[in-house]
Amino acid sequence: MTTTNRSSDQQSSTAHPFVGLIRRYVLDYLACGNPDVCAEIMEPDYLLYMGGHELGPRDEVYVPAVANQMKQFPGLCMTANEVMCNGDRLALRFSQHGASTRHDGNTAAWAGIGLYFWNGERLTANWALEDYHARRRQLAEGSTNRLEAPAVAPWDEQPVAGDAAAESTVRSWLTAGSIHGSPGVDFDDEWDGHSCGPVIEVSETTIDDLFSAGERVAFHVTQKGTYLGGTGKDDRIGQPATLRSAGIVTVHDDRITGGRVVRDRSGIFA
Repeated sequence: MTTTNRSSDQQSSTAHPFVGLIRRYVLDYLACGNPDVCAEIMEPDYLLYMGGHELGPRDEVYVPAVANQMKQFPGLCMTANEVMCNGDRLALRFSQHGASTRHDGNTAAWAGIGLYFWNGERLTANWALEDYHARRRQLAEGSTNRLEAPAVAPWDEQPVAGDAAAESTVRSWLTAGSIHGSPGVDFDDEWDGHSCGPVIEVSETTIDDLFSAGERVAFHVTQKGTYLGGTGKDDRIGQPATLRSAGIVTVHDDRITGGRVVRDRSGIFA
Protein backbone atom coordinates (compact mmCIF):
# COMPACT_ATOMS: atom_id res chain seq x y z
CA MET A 1 0.00 0.00 0.00
CA THR A 2 1.29 3.44 -0.92
CA THR A 3 0.77 6.39 1.45
CA THR A 4 0.70 9.90 0.03
CA ASN A 5 1.17 13.03 2.12
CA ARG A 6 -0.65 16.12 0.91
CA SER A 7 0.27 19.67 1.99
CA SER A 8 -2.49 22.01 3.11
CA ASP A 9 -2.53 23.92 -0.18
CA GLN A 10 -3.23 20.76 -2.17
CA GLN A 11 -6.97 20.55 -1.69
CA SER A 12 -9.05 17.44 -2.27
CA SER A 13 -11.61 17.56 -5.05
CA THR A 14 -14.44 17.89 -2.51
CA ALA A 15 -12.99 20.78 -0.49
CA HIS A 16 -14.76 24.12 -0.91
CA PRO A 17 -12.30 26.87 -1.94
CA PHE A 18 -13.42 29.20 0.87
CA VAL A 19 -12.76 26.45 3.42
CA GLY A 20 -9.45 25.83 1.66
CA LEU A 21 -8.41 29.44 2.23
CA ILE A 22 -9.14 29.17 5.95
CA ARG A 23 -7.24 25.89 6.06
CA ARG A 24 -4.19 27.64 4.64
CA TYR A 25 -4.72 30.55 7.06
CA VAL A 26 -4.70 28.18 10.06
CA LEU A 27 -2.06 25.68 8.97
CA ASP A 28 0.29 27.41 6.53
CA TYR A 29 0.23 30.92 8.00
CA LEU A 30 -0.38 30.77 11.74
CA ALA A 31 0.75 27.25 12.63
CA CYS A 32 3.92 27.59 10.56
CA GLY A 33 4.48 31.26 11.40
CA ASN A 34 4.91 32.08 7.72
CA PRO A 35 3.64 35.59 6.83
CA ASP A 36 4.52 35.09 3.15
CA VAL A 37 1.33 33.03 2.85
CA CYS A 38 -0.76 36.17 3.47
CA ALA A 39 -0.02 37.52 -0.02
CA GLU A 40 -1.49 34.33 -1.48
CA ILE A 41 -4.67 34.09 0.59
CA MET A 42 -5.54 37.74 1.42
CA GLU A 43 -6.16 40.84 -0.65
CA PRO A 44 -3.75 43.78 -0.08
CA ASP A 45 -6.56 45.83 1.51
CA TYR A 46 -7.53 43.02 3.91
CA LEU A 47 -9.08 44.35 7.14
CA LEU A 48 -9.41 42.74 10.55
CA TYR A 49 -12.14 44.30 12.71
CA MET A 50 -11.24 43.44 16.30
CA GLY A 51 -11.95 45.04 19.64
CA GLY A 52 -13.16 48.28 18.08
CA HIS A 53 -10.05 48.62 15.92
CA GLU A 54 -9.44 48.18 12.21
CA LEU A 55 -6.19 46.35 11.49
CA GLY A 56 -5.35 46.83 7.83
CA PRO A 57 -4.22 47.01 5.14
CA ARG A 58 -2.56 43.60 5.01
CA ASP A 59 1.16 44.32 4.71
CA GLU A 60 1.38 47.66 6.51
CA VAL A 61 -0.75 46.91 9.60
CA TYR A 62 -2.26 43.42 9.82
CA VAL A 63 0.85 41.28 9.26
CA PRO A 64 3.03 43.30 11.70
CA ALA A 65 0.30 43.10 14.36
CA VAL A 66 0.12 39.31 14.11
CA ALA A 67 3.91 39.13 14.07
CA ASN A 68 3.96 40.78 17.50
CA GLN A 69 1.74 38.03 18.88
CA MET A 70 3.92 35.38 17.28
CA LYS A 71 6.95 37.00 18.90
CA GLN A 72 5.31 36.69 22.30
CA PHE A 73 4.16 33.12 21.52
CA PRO A 74 6.89 31.73 19.21
CA GLY A 75 5.35 28.25 19.25
CA LEU A 76 1.79 29.53 18.81
CA CYS A 77 -0.71 26.82 17.88
CA MET A 78 -4.21 27.23 16.46
CA THR A 79 -6.88 24.53 16.63
CA ALA A 80 -10.08 24.66 14.57
CA ASN A 81 -13.01 23.81 16.85
CA GLU A 82 -15.87 24.58 14.45
CA VAL A 83 -16.35 25.72 10.86
CA MET A 84 -19.61 26.89 9.25
CA CYS A 85 -19.99 28.15 5.68
CA ASN A 86 -22.77 29.16 3.31
CA GLY A 87 -20.53 29.70 0.29
CA ASP A 88 -20.47 33.50 0.57
CA ARG A 89 -19.48 33.73 4.25
CA LEU A 90 -17.57 31.53 6.69
CA ALA A 91 -17.19 31.46 10.46
CA LEU A 92 -14.36 29.76 12.34
CA ARG A 93 -14.38 29.01 16.06
CA PHE A 94 -10.87 28.27 17.19
CA SER A 95 -8.49 27.91 20.11
CA GLN A 96 -5.06 29.48 20.24
CA HIS A 97 -2.50 28.13 22.69
CA GLY A 98 1.16 28.45 23.48
CA ALA A 99 3.86 29.62 25.88
CA SER A 100 4.56 33.32 26.44
CA THR A 101 8.10 34.68 26.36
CA ARG A 102 6.88 37.65 28.43
CA HIS A 103 5.63 35.48 31.31
CA ASP A 104 8.57 33.15 32.06
CA GLY A 105 7.18 30.55 29.66
CA ASN A 106 3.74 30.35 31.27
CA THR A 107 1.17 28.79 28.96
CA ALA A 108 -2.39 29.69 27.99
CA ALA A 109 -5.21 28.41 25.82
CA TRP A 110 -7.93 30.82 24.79
CA ALA A 111 -10.95 30.85 22.48
CA GLY A 112 -11.69 32.98 19.44
CA ILE A 113 -14.27 33.37 16.69
CA GLY A 114 -13.78 34.92 13.25
CA LEU A 115 -16.43 35.84 10.67
CA TYR A 116 -14.75 35.96 7.26
CA PHE A 117 -15.47 37.68 3.96
CA TRP A 118 -13.97 36.66 0.61
CA ASN A 119 -14.27 37.70 -3.05
CA GLY A 120 -14.23 34.23 -4.54
CA GLU A 121 -10.43 34.05 -4.60
CA ARG A 122 -8.94 35.62 -1.48
CA LEU A 123 -9.95 36.75 2.00
CA THR A 124 -11.01 40.40 2.20
CA ALA A 125 -12.06 41.03 5.82
CA ASN A 126 -12.82 39.44 9.18
CA TRP A 127 -14.88 40.37 12.24
CA ALA A 128 -13.06 38.58 15.07
CA LEU A 129 -12.70 38.36 18.82
CA GLU A 130 -10.31 36.45 21.08
CA ASP A 131 -10.71 35.91 24.81
CA TYR A 132 -7.70 37.92 25.93
CA HIS A 133 -9.18 38.25 29.42
CA ALA A 134 -8.86 34.48 29.93
CA ARG A 135 -5.39 34.53 28.39
CA ARG A 136 -4.16 37.24 30.75
CA ARG A 137 -5.53 35.41 33.79
CA GLN A 138 -3.80 32.17 32.83
CA LEU A 139 -0.45 33.83 32.17
CA ALA A 140 -0.59 35.78 35.43
CA GLU A 141 -1.63 32.81 37.55
CA GLY A 142 0.58 30.22 35.88
CA SER A 143 -2.46 28.06 35.19
CA THR A 144 -3.69 26.77 31.84
CA ASN A 145 -7.22 26.13 30.61
CA ARG A 146 -8.06 22.77 29.14
CA LEU A 147 -7.79 22.65 25.38
CA GLU A 148 -11.13 22.24 23.62
CA ALA A 149 -11.59 19.28 21.33
CA PRO A 150 -10.84 19.98 17.67
CA ALA A 151 -13.48 19.66 14.99
CA VAL A 152 -13.29 16.15 13.53
CA ALA A 153 -13.17 17.27 9.88
CA PRO A 154 -13.09 21.08 9.69
CA TRP A 155 -11.56 21.24 6.21
CA ASP A 156 -14.25 19.01 4.71
CA GLU A 157 -17.07 21.38 5.75
CA GLN A 158 -19.49 21.91 2.88
CA PRO A 159 -21.58 25.06 2.31
CA VAL A 160 -25.14 25.05 3.60
CA ALA A 161 -27.69 27.64 2.48
CA GLY A 162 -28.60 30.35 4.94
CA ASP A 163 -31.84 30.36 6.91
CA ALA A 164 -33.62 33.72 7.14
CA ALA A 165 -35.90 32.52 9.93
CA ALA A 166 -32.93 31.42 12.06
CA GLU A 167 -31.28 34.79 11.47
CA SER A 168 -34.46 36.59 12.56
CA THR A 169 -34.56 34.57 15.79
CA VAL A 170 -30.97 35.49 16.62
CA ARG A 171 -31.49 39.18 15.78
CA SER A 172 -34.40 39.30 18.20
CA TRP A 173 -32.31 37.59 20.88
CA LEU A 174 -29.39 39.96 20.43
CA THR A 175 -31.47 43.14 20.53
CA ALA A 176 -33.54 42.12 23.57
CA GLY A 177 -30.76 43.10 26.00
CA SER A 178 -28.15 40.99 27.76
CA ILE A 179 -27.60 37.62 26.08
CA HIS A 180 -25.64 36.19 29.01
CA GLY A 181 -27.28 33.28 30.79
CA SER A 182 -29.11 31.94 27.75
CA PRO A 183 -29.77 28.19 28.20
CA GLY A 184 -27.36 25.99 26.25
CA VAL A 185 -25.02 28.84 25.27
CA ASP A 186 -21.53 28.83 26.79
CA PHE A 187 -19.72 32.15 27.22
CA ASP A 188 -15.95 32.65 27.14
CA ASP A 189 -14.31 29.88 29.20
CA GLU A 190 -17.16 29.05 31.56
CA TRP A 191 -17.24 25.60 29.91
CA ASP A 192 -13.93 25.02 31.74
CA GLY A 193 -15.38 25.98 35.12
CA HIS A 194 -14.49 29.68 35.18
CA SER A 195 -16.88 32.40 36.29
CA CYS A 196 -18.13 34.50 33.37
CA GLY A 197 -20.84 36.92 34.52
CA PRO A 198 -22.93 39.35 32.46
CA VAL A 199 -20.27 42.14 32.76
CA ILE A 200 -22.59 44.99 31.70
CA GLU A 201 -26.23 45.99 31.97
CA VAL A 202 -27.12 46.52 28.31
CA SER A 203 -28.83 49.69 27.14
CA GLU A 204 -27.90 49.72 23.43
CA THR A 205 -27.14 46.99 20.89
CA THR A 206 -25.61 47.20 17.41
CA ILE A 207 -25.40 44.08 15.26
CA ASP A 208 -22.17 44.51 13.31
CA ASP A 209 -22.38 41.30 11.29
CA LEU A 210 -24.70 38.29 11.11
CA PHE A 211 -25.19 35.39 8.72
CA SER A 212 -26.33 31.78 8.76
CA ALA A 213 -25.56 28.36 7.34
CA GLY A 214 -28.54 26.12 7.91
CA GLU A 215 -29.58 26.22 11.57
CA ARG A 216 -26.31 27.79 12.70
CA VAL A 217 -26.00 31.58 12.92
CA ALA A 218 -22.75 33.52 13.36
CA PHE A 219 -22.70 37.09 14.64
CA HIS A 220 -20.62 39.98 15.93
CA VAL A 221 -22.41 42.46 18.18
CA THR A 222 -21.48 45.63 20.08
CA GLN A 223 -23.43 46.36 23.26
CA LYS A 224 -23.17 49.48 25.39
CA GLY A 225 -24.36 49.97 28.93
CA THR A 226 -23.26 50.13 32.56
CA TYR A 227 -20.39 48.08 33.95
CA LEU A 228 -21.49 45.46 36.50
CA GLY A 229 -18.08 44.05 37.45
CA GLY A 230 -16.46 40.68 36.94
CA THR A 231 -13.28 41.66 35.11
CA GLY A 232 -11.16 42.82 38.04
CA LYS A 233 -12.10 46.49 37.69
CA ASP A 234 -14.55 46.87 40.55
CA ASP A 235 -13.54 50.52 41.05
CA ARG A 236 -15.33 51.26 37.77
CA ILE A 237 -18.66 49.59 38.56
CA GLY A 238 -21.50 51.82 37.38
CA GLN A 239 -19.44 53.51 34.66
CA PRO A 240 -20.34 53.40 30.94
CA ALA A 241 -18.82 50.39 29.17
CA THR A 242 -18.81 48.71 25.76
CA LEU A 243 -18.89 44.92 25.37
CA ARG A 244 -18.22 43.30 22.00
CA SER A 245 -19.19 39.67 21.42
CA ALA A 246 -18.85 37.13 18.63
CA GLY A 247 -20.73 33.85 18.57
CA ILE A 248 -22.02 30.84 16.72
CA VAL A 249 -25.40 29.56 17.91
CA THR A 250 -27.83 26.90 16.72
CA VAL A 251 -31.52 27.63 16.15
CA HIS A 252 -34.14 24.89 16.14
CA ASP A 253 -37.92 25.35 16.12
CA ASP A 254 -37.49 29.13 16.40
CA ARG A 255 -35.39 29.00 19.55
CA ILE A 256 -31.67 29.02 20.32
CA THR A 257 -30.70 25.56 21.52
CA GLY A 258 -26.94 25.93 21.99
CA GLY A 259 -23.75 27.65 20.96
CA ARG A 260 -20.63 29.50 22.00
CA VAL A 261 -19.98 33.20 22.54
CA VAL A 262 -16.59 34.90 22.98
CA ARG A 263 -16.61 38.37 24.55
CA ASP A 264 -14.00 41.13 24.65
CA ARG A 265 -14.04 41.43 28.43
CA SER A 266 -10.58 43.00 28.50
CA GLY A 267 -11.62 45.84 26.19
CA ILE A 268 -14.81 47.10 27.77
CA PHE A 269 -13.26 50.49 28.62
CA ALA A 270 -11.05 50.78 25.54
